[in-house]
Order: sequence, then C-alpha cells, then structure tokens
Amino acid sequence: MGNDTIKKTLLVTVVLSLICSVLVSAAAVFLKPVQEENVKLDVQRNILAISGLTDDARALSAAQVDELYQRIQPRLVDLKTGKFIDETAAGQSADQYDQRTAAKDPGASKALAGAEDIAGIRRQAGVAKVYLVEQDGNMQTLILPVHGYGLWSTMYGFLALENNLNTVKGFGFFEQAETPGLGGEVSNPVWISRWKGKEIYGVDGRVALHVIKGGVDPSNPGAMNQIDGLAGATLTANGVSNLIKFWLSETGFKPFLTNLKAGNA
Repeated sequence: MGNDTIKKTLLVTVVLSLICSVLVSAAAVFLKPVQEENVKLDVQRNILAISGLTDDARALSAAQVDELYQRIQPRLVDLKTGKFIDETAAGQSADQYDQRTAAKDPGASKALAGAEDIAGIRRQAGVAKVYLVEQDGNMQTLILPVHGYGLWSTMYGFLALENNLNTVKGFGFFEQAETPGLGGEVSNPVWISRWKGKEIYGVDGRVALHVIKGGVDPSNPGAMNQIDGLAGATLTANGVSNLIKFWLSETGFKPFLTNLKAGNA
C-alpha cells in the first residue's frame, strides 16, 4: 500500500486514535485513586481552615493534615428527625458516607421544587455528614456542610459554629465556579474572614444572616447578621444568602441544632 493512499492515511489515523484512547483511558484509571485522595485532602484542609485548630491549613503537609484531622469527628445526622444516626445500627459509616452521591439517589433523598428549593439544589439527601471538634468530652465547634447555586455553579462549602450554635467561627467554599474577580470572590480570604463572629439567627429565631449590598455599617442594629456584599456579583451573593437560609432553617439543620442545644440529639 502506497504511503500517499487514502486507505493508508485512514488506517494510520485510526491506529493512532486507538492508541491515544487506550493511553488516556489507562491514565485515567491509574490516576483516579490519586485524584480521589487529593480531593479528600483538599476537603480536609478546608474543614481544618475553619475549625480553629490551625491558622494556616494550606501550609500543612499531607501528614500534618492527617494528624490534626484526627481531632475532628464526623457524624451522620438524620435531617428529618434532627438527631444523630447510630452508625452501627444503620450500617453506615460517617467516614465512607458521601452526601453528594446520596443526593442523587431517589431512595436516599427528596426532590425539591419552587419556594422550597431556595438554594437551587434540586435534591436534598436525607442524611448529612457533620463534623465535631471536641475537647474533654465537650463540643467546641460544629462544622456543617452547605451548598447552593450561585450564578454559574453550585457552591460547596462548610460553616463552622461556636458551641453556642449561633455564632459563626469560620466559613468557606472548597468548590465553586463563579466569575473570577466577581462572584469568585466568595473564596477570597479577606471576604471569608468577615463571617467570623456573625450570628445566624435573629431574636425571632429565624435565619437572619445574609449578604447585603455594599458594606456593613457597624452602628446598624442588624450588623451582627450582615456580611459585606460582593461588588458586581449580586446573583452570587444572593445565592450565598439563600443557601445559608436553606441549610440553617427547618428544611436543613435547625431541628438538629435545636435538639443538640437541648441535649436530645
């Protein structure tokens, strides 16, 4: 077969395509465990960053993260009852439970629609994984997973509460794809730092914490429930406010927080 024939050109193209496909597939298979471990490590760093256990989680090595993370206890919570799940009886391990996967399973989640779905997540898992930081048997920090839709993406993050279960200890997103320089500022450490010390609930017991337009006026009576706005990113800011309202209200963690305060969780 001549080198300039159409058949040989097509044959070479097909063979090269097959070889490249095999190489790419093999690389994806072999690198998957490494990718999964890196994702796990990144999530752990984000949890540590808002836990109060370290000042700079990003500077920690993988071994240091693993050692410090031993102080954090993951627990499963039934969102309907607002109580911890007996993992042995339920046959579920908090370490292995994946809330995002559960949210896609019709048997482990519920569909949301209309005004009920203010966070824009479509489905909500019936079981959530929370994280406790304890000292001498007493809870010091409670870390809750939160997520909701912004302008372009679903933003996934964690909200850490002081042991009074109303004051923010830390907040941050570990995954978001909002517009860089605008909505992407939700991951800016300066903006994130402004959440610390804010209060979730108002005097009426409803979720009051929200992102406002412009800057917070410290003299405003409602300043403790307000976060500085994001210039040019109103829809992303609204998405953050909505996900906070969703996850800290009756549809989210409020029944659990109520039980935990009363010692009935």
